[in-house]
Amino acid sequence: QVQLVESGGGLVQAGASLRLSCAASGRTYSTYVMGWFRQAPGKEREFVAAISRNGIIRYYGDSVKGRFTISRDNAKNTVYLQMNSLKPEDTAVYYCAAQNSRVNVPTSQGDYDYWGQGTQVTVSS
Repeated sequence: QVQLVESGGGLVQAGASLRLSCAASGRTYSTYVMGWFRQAPGKEREFVAAISRNGIIRYYGDSVKGRFTISRDNAKNTVYLQMNSLKPEDTAVYYCAAQNSRVNVPTSQGDYDYWGQGTQVTVSS
């Protein structure tokens, strides 16, 4: 089992950048596929990005492609989400997720087993 703690959220203006971090507990962190999801008020949770165990395979949601970058440091048990050119529509609670029960890198929230508490990102226009 793994516990996830997100950090790095905040209030920024449109066009700014933020980097979210997700620290994971446990010595088997490198065996987990990691993902980021977000949920805006009144909307369903949305896939943002996912990264394979070795960091080579990365997927992004269409709305963030070219602006967000997911990365991981297995030595630090941490996954990052670098968010550039932020827009007001990026405003949401961002959640880190982990799974090690599947070989592939899923983009569906139902395929993830563990979740953090979330960190708020607010982008003003």
